[in-house]
Amino acid sequence: MTATIVGKTRGGTQWVPEFVTELNANTCIGCGRCYKVCPRDVFELVDKSDLVDVDDEYDEDDYDDDDELKVMAIKDALDCIGCKSCSRVCPKNCHTHEQAAA
Repeated sequence: MTATIVGKTRGGTQWVPEFVTELNANTCIGCGRCYKVCPRDVFELVDKSDLVDVDDEYDEDDYDDDDELKVMAIKDALDCIGCKSCSRVCPKNCHTHEQAAA
């Protein structure tokens, strides 16, 4: 059995961080909420065409006609502290998190 990383809150309660492992560019609308709430330098805004085929289906109501398609991407997953703040603020549920082995 593999041990996972376990921390403690200031109050002494055990806490198991879950680190971001993926960000689904197909469902991301580039709102930047995860970027704004992240206490580290984990995310960056990139052109959607750099990550996925822009002809793939996406929800056209999420974009204005003049908007360039931008999405968030993981810039530095190793800087993630496992707080999952990004996941809690994402309106499209784009983030995937996993516990890490100690």
